[in-house]
Amino acid sequence: MIQECIAKVVEREDLTESEASRSMEEIMTGKATGPQIAAFLTALRMKGESVEEITAFASTMRQFCHRIHPKVRGTLVDTCGTGGDRVKTFNVSTTAAFVASGASVAIAKHGNRSVTSRCGSADILEAFGFNLAMSPEVVEKSIEEIGMGFMFAPTFHPAMRHALAPRREIGVRTVFNLLGPLTNPAGAEAQLLGVFSERLTEPLAHVLKKLGVRRAMVVHGVDGLDEISTLGGTKVTSLADDEIVTAYITPEDLGLERAERRSLEGSSPQRSVEVTFEILNNGNPVKDPKVEIVLANAAAAIFLGCEAESLKEAVAVAQESIESGAAYKKLRSLIKFSGGDLSKLEELERHV
Repeated sequence: MIQECIAKVVEREDLTESEASRSMEEIMTGKATGPQIAAFLTALRMKGESVEEITAFASTMRQFCHRIHPKVRGTLVDTCGTGGDRVKTFNVSTTAAFVASGASVAIAKHGNRSVTSRCGSADILEAFGFNLAMSPEVVEKSIEEIGMGFMFAPTFHPAMRHALAPRREIGVRTVFNLLGPLTNPAGAEAQLLGVFSERLTEPLAHVLKKLGVRRAMVVHGVDGLDEISTLGGTKVTSLADDEIVTAYITPEDLGLERAERRSLEGSSPQRSVEVTFEILNNGNPVKDPKVEIVLANAAAAIFLGCEAESLKEAVAVAQESIESGAAYKKLRSLIKFSGGDLSKLEELERHV
């Protein structure tokens, strides 16, 4: 099937749902060869992936992953984005996830090691002492008992190993960069999904709808961020009650100040870890630009999970999560529950 689909995509024809599903199944089961996978992904990138193709790929990947079904109060939220933006910030989405969790939003965070950023969500958690080797069953309990869990992509998506070498060897962004945020193993009902391109917000909102997600915000900062931006405007495509609407928001709409690019750019993986620690441990001055971009994104997760009246109202809730120590308590609780090494976090605490 994948050979037939390569021939079709090379002619810039879209695949049917069945063709896309069967091709992905051949990749996930190891039936497709490395050169076939590379040719398939490259041809799709050149043609441009359709909503139907992306939906079929994601649905098939979900069938091959380790699914969990945590029982939580309220709405389960994920903040996993595509990565690949032009502004290399610290890990905003992971930091925002802890802030939202501190505000009583149930978080099922899906993530991996760094691919396009300086420090991926798995890298930063590992630096804090988190145990990445948690089984799916323990992650499910983590979400149920402390309100937050981290799903390390290689553990939950073992069939992805067949595509790793071809992806690495061709060295270009492919549909797999989009599929990570679309294949949450916990079946999160709501998602804050940051994307690397403005043109992706509407298509991925439609994909999320087809996949059964109830509430979502697919966002792209027009300055190149795959986050809600405080550098300028952000394009937001929202999914709610089966309706999809696009609007633009500014930092001022959220009661936040506009930042300069240099104030958000990361430096090294270690500095990214320190920035996240400083924010969660409430060690930053008022109106710090790094804190404010986290507040903006945490507010979106809170808005989706708690169905707050407005994003501006949710910003105040996010700020309280940091100032009360609730966000930092979630970080400590997650590391402890994972059976990780709290001494790494305690070392950072000693230098405060």
